[in-house]
Amino acid sequence: MCKARWGGPVGISVASALALAISAPALAQDSAPEADADSSADNTIVVTGIRASLQRNLDAKRDAPGVIDVISSEEIGNFPDSNVAASLQRLPGVSIQRDGMRGEANGVTIRGFGGDFNETLVDGRRLSTATGGRSIDFSTVGSDFIGALTVYKTPDVSVAANSIGATINISYPRPLDRPGFHVAATASASIQQDAGKIVPSGGLLISDTFADDSFGVLASVIYTRHDTETNNVFVHGFPGGYYAPCQLEGSTAATCSPTDDVTAPASQQRTVVGFFEQQYGAQQSFTKDERVDARLALQWQPSDDLLVTLDNNYSDQRVNSETFGFGIWFNQGSLRDVVLDDNGVPLDFTQAGSQTDFTAGTDSNLRRTNMTGLNVAWQSTDNLSFEVDGSYSKSWLNPDDRVNSLGADIGYGFAIGPSLGISIDGSSKNTIPVLHSYGPNGDASRWTDPAVIGSHVTVNIANKNTDEILQGRFVGQWEQDDLTLRFGGSYLDDTFKFDSANTFANNFWQAYSGYGPSSGTTGGVPIPPSLYQGLVRTDNFIPGFNGALPPTLIDFNAIDYQAYLTSLGNPQTTTIPGYNYGCCGTAFTGTFDVAQDVGSVRDINERTWALFLSGRFTTEVAGMPLTFTAGVRQESTKVKSTGIGRLPISITPSTTDPTLLTVNFGDSQEVTTKTDYSYLLPALDVKLEVMQDVVLRFDVSRTLTRPTLNLLTPVLNIGSGQRVGALTANGGNPSLRPYLADNFDLAGEWYYAPNSYFAVNLFLKNVSNFIVQGTQRQTINDVIDPSTGQPAQFSVSQRVNGPDATVRGVEIALQHTFGDSGFGFIANATFVNTNKPYDPNDISQSGFAVTGLANSANLVGFYDKNGFEFRAALNWRDEYLLGFGQVQNTGAFGAEPTFVNASTQIDLSASYDVTESVSLFAEALNITNEVQSTHGRFDNMLLDVFAYGRRFTGGVRYRF
Repeated sequence: MCKARWGGPVGISVASALALAISAPALAQDSAPEADADSSADNTIVVTGIRASLQRNLDAKRDAPGVIDVISSEEIGNFPDSNVAASLQRLPGVSIQRDGMRGEANGVTIRGFGGDFNETLVDGRRLSTATGGRSIDFSTVGSDFIGALTVYKTPDVSVAANSIGATINISYPRPLDRPGFHVAATASASIQQDAGKIVPSGGLLISDTFADDSFGVLASVIYTRHDTETNNVFVHGFPGGYYAPCQLEGSTAATCSPTDDVTAPASQQRTVVGFFEQQYGAQQSFTKDERVDARLALQWQPSDDLLVTLDNNYSDQRVNSETFGFGIWFNQGSLRDVVLDDNGVPLDFTQAGSQTDFTAGTDSNLRRTNMTGLNVAWQSTDNLSFEVDGSYSKSWLNPDDRVNSLGADIGYGFAIGPSLGISIDGSSKNTIPVLHSYGPNGDASRWTDPAVIGSHVTVNIANKNTDEILQGRFVGQWEQDDLTLRFGGSYLDDTFKFDSANTFANNFWQAYSGYGPSSGTTGGVPIPPSLYQGLVRTDNFIPGFNGALPPTLIDFNAIDYQAYLTSLGNPQTTTIPGYNYGCCGTAFTGTFDVAQDVGSVRDINERTWALFLSGRFTTEVAGMPLTFTAGVRQESTKVKSTGIGRLPISITPSTTDPTLLTVNFGDSQEVTTKTDYSYLLPALDVKLEVMQDVVLRFDVSRTLTRPTLNLLTPVLNIGSGQRVGALTANGGNPSLRPYLADNFDLAGEWYYAPNSYFAVNLFLKNVSNFIVQGTQRQTINDVIDPSTGQPAQFSVSQRVNGPDATVRGVEIALQHTFGDSGFGFIANATFVNTNKPYDPNDISQSGFAVTGLANSANLVGFYDKNGFEFRAALNWRDEYLLGFGQVQNTGAFGAEPTFVNASTQIDLSASYDVTESVSLFAEALNITNEVQSTHGRFDNMLLDVFAYGRRFTGGVRYRF
């Protein structure tokens, strides 16, 4: 027999539990026999499916010295949910975020800390991500052949201490976990109700062992496709500023020229606090999301004391979307007859001469990740073992240099621009703002009249990111009697590179701006009706929401639009009426090529060395088993950050559209900075078994979360393409320090029956070094704004380390099975609050409050017997502050907030074992057709509402 071996990052007795999750989906229980159980001579009852998985999860939770939660596969190829994040949300204290356009769960919040506050590991290794953040997009992780997910809510210093929220470890199967030849396969088809197309998914895993089970090979591949049609109503930015009294409803001023000049008449001075919609619109998007996941794992065990594992994980995700809709731009100084509520939210207004834009976009992003790792575990003596692990991971965003976003903007305005307005008559939870007085010259019947529609701006973007991680870990462990010592160190080298090219950098975006002759300008060309693919009605556009949209959207394609403009010829050799000859010099020759945006360039390297030491001993206190674990981790980090800096020297107005501006720059120069920091991170876990089935826990620790890599650029990025009244700039800060948290947990757990438990966990986190986004209006290099004749005022957003805050909460969890009936349920709730909530009435506040905090609850009911499984899951999350900064971030009161409204989603799943090897399964997601909506400072400031519909899946699984 092999000697007991500590399994590295999972450790603390969890490794054996997780191995069960992927190797033997059966659990011996001492309950009464059941009709569907196999009974051997020694009366052992073998239980499979949901109950077996839940019992393994409880065993792992109970045995761990710290606070953890586990979700394990019911059997190989049968994870509880088709999405990893969706499974995690069933745990107490865990909530999810969704990608609005796709409706996919792509991120998690744990105990109120979302995204970058949670570290995700794959088999104990950090996974690279080309987004520039610390978190991964869980929609890029295939769940079919995952063995288990472990959530460390209190840190294990031998694993990591780099997450204030939690550390998530994704465990994959290995061939020697389950000797012999095995095959697992899945095939399914799914349909989203609005997309109306049935699309396939499938996976295959093959595992075998050779040479007396001393060598094993496991290979798997998964193809997943989701098609989604989503409706979206948006307000891109709800910035704040000041109105002049003459702009308000009921003003008797003969003229209205809002100004900051204190010598002007009082009616003209901007003194009234208020907000406004920067851009309002609606759009429909069709997204095709295809992902291929592959894994190869080789294991060699030449002796009982040595195990070598080599593995490679690969993911390739292609997300393609076609979007069309409308968007209308507003400027605060242009609004008249403004009706403000007590909070300064405009309930109604008009804007004379408004432009109406119909937009289309073709987006195509390729996200690829590959990780290769080698692990050697050696049991050198009965007491001493060692583990050495190394891996290399690289992620790419668009490695093929594609132009990932093609835009089209057409419409009408100026000479036939209507006096548009927006009315708000309800909450963002159930009401959309209503556009009124729309259409050419206010004629609503001509809202989409092709006779007056001409070309406007054309925005193309090519983003290219890479993230490269090289990491190594050494762990030694000494076990003797009731004492375990663990020691070691790790090294991680992370290099993030970002580069963007676009049509702003060369000003090609304005080549055919102006809307054409019908709008009375010399810029822009009429759009031939042949480019229109039809009209889409907006009836019941957002289910369950009040308010109305203009009756139709124009369905057209950005690729066709750009091809038409290119077909007009080369304006350098042919005179083309409607081409903006003042925009681009001789560079534009007819095609909308992109140019590098030098302000976007980032090259950031972060190197971290860590040493750790921990000890665990077990004893008894008054006859009660006591486990005491204490450890410390020392982490030292060096950061090198490089960017390209430049200063504006002038701003040029457009010759065809008075709302467009071009920022001109001086010479560019490379800027490099270096910084370093070091922290000592202790942890203490105490577990007391006061009764056979009752466990008390006390845990205290210090953890950190590093700033996201994309915030560490040393330069100020000023976009070259800007709009009147909305000049913006964004700056990084390479000297940002990590968030630090002192954490306290007090928990009680009662395992009162097989597959049943009740737990209460109190937690408190004192967090310092919060990174806040300050936004202020300021001049840069004294350039003049041609629209005002005064020094240009840019809204400049930058990050700094700021104040501290305390987060406190309680998690309550109950899991119960009703004897041998097959019925059971899981219920949990989390209640959190903070001493630093957001105050929407404080306009001096600059982007600080604890984000992500929300009460949440889950209820899962299930039946599991006679080969039939059924699960119904309800997930509720209350309103929460998602973050600071909106799509348009031009306000005078700092970075404006984004809140996510409360939501409830219900999912159903079922399976039936046709034979011992074949089962059928089905899944229905979002059966109540829940939508996702967000708002700004106040409840009636709708920012986005997404209707992503229901999704249905059916398929078959095979196991051998």
